[in-house]
Amino acid sequence: MKERAGLIVTGGIIDFEFARDYLANHSFDKIIAVDGGLTALTGLNLKPDAVVGDFDTVDEAVLSEYRNSSDQITWDIHKPEKDETDTELAINTAINLGCGQLVLLGAAGGRLDHFMGNLHLLYYCLKQGVYASIVDPKNRITILEKGRIFEAEKTWGKYISFLPLSMEVKGITLSGFKYPLYKKDISIGTSLCISNELTGASGSIEFDSGVLICVESHD
Repeated sequence: MKERAGLIVTGGIIDFEFARDYLANHSFDKIIAVDGGLTALTGLNLKPDAVVGDFDTVDEAVLSEYRNSSDQITWDIHKPEKDETDTELAINTAINLGCGQLVLLGAAGGRLDHFMGNLHLLYYCLKQGVYASIVDPKNRITILEKGRIFEAEKTWGKYISFLPLSMEVKGITLSGFKYPLYKKDISIGTSLCISNELTGASGSIEFDSGVLICVESHD
């Protein structure tokens, strides 16, 4: 797995207070702006290594400022009529820059179709050998296709939820959770694994097959 950490700032809604606090405690080797995310970079005082998109949602003055900048920026410009979303193109750019870890900022806020598409892009990252997550003030979202150990002091919040991304997830075992499971199969269309909680310092999930959306969250 590649080692570089990348930050992708999308054109979705961003809570700037949260984003500044998050960035104060996390560092990234590469920063990629997605279309309107270029405007957010100005407010976050970040300089992009790459800018990707069709630029149909970014302010022209901001676009001109970065285009005239002396900073070394890679520009990946596309027409609005294309098969991929700007965020998917940005993920491919990040992978080409050697990023093995990705955080998507702004990917959960805004249009629901884009948010749902971004969930699927987390799976795309997984298949490329890249660990990716979507973060916002209340949630951290990742994709699992194998077991994981959760440490209470490192989780995003009180609640940990699991939702099937594949049609079926077989043999789920939850240990160290308030609502344990043993070898339980779940299918799309259930809310069985929503809002679980750790009972101690750590807990784990194991499952035999399938793909899960994992959401760590707080109220």
